[in-house]
Amino acid sequence: MSQFSTNPSIMTHAIISAQQLTQKIKLAHKELIIFENLNLDIYAGEQVAITGRSGSGKSTLLGILATLDQASAGHLQLCGEAIEQLNEEQRAHVRLKHIGFVFQSFQLLPHLTALENVMLPLRLHPHFNYAQAEQKALDLLAKVGLEQQASQTPKVLSGGEQQRVAIARALISEPQIIFADEPTGNLDGATGKEIEQLLFQLNRELGTTLILVTHDPQLAAQCQRHYELVDGQLIEHLRGG
Repeated sequence: MSQFSTNPSIMTHAIISAQQLTQKIKLAHKELIIFENLNLDIYAGEQVAITGRSGSGKSTLLGILATLDQASAGHLQLCGEAIEQLNEEQRAHVRLKHIGFVFQSFQLLPHLTALENVMLPLRLHPHFNYAQAEQKALDLLAKVGLEQQASQTPKVLSGGEQQRVAIARALISEPQIIFADEPTGNLDGATGKEIEQLLFQLNRELGTTLILVTHDPQLAAQCQRHYELVDGQLIEHLRGG
């Protein structure tokens, strides 16, 4: 069994549960409601897409679900933790333990090699072991098809290769949840399709929950569940509907 495999059994409770989630922004003379009273349950191993027009708040929602931001009101539970009850240091620990991120802009450190970028999250762990981290990173680079590029820096990698490095980095801590914000937005069509298929392949192989924010309806349609954020409310698009 792969060292990256997770328990294939299906959880009967939500790995993420949001109830009455609300986000408001106070402006000079009024209050802007981004979304209000959203309810959403996501289960282990699922593929969930969130779409919406530009400015609809979908990336804001992703940031709150991923504990990067705090909601104005409501309850969020992630991997058994009541997030609104935690301080920033505790939320950072939840992210380190349970969450991996894939961003549109890759966010690789330019002065580090592909291998060093993938290893980076493990350096935050209290019992960091260089040799073990290096081997784990090499194994993940092989899994995403980049074992020959381990010593190269991002500037000599293509966009697709950089995103593969970012995916390997997201997986290095064996997270239960991967949040991907427009993961193919900076890629050409063919390369974007390759990255899409890689994300779904790794979701199936590793059992990691995949939550995507995307403007691409075709990518959203490939997920098991698809929600659209419209006028501050989540609308579920049923498969085949």
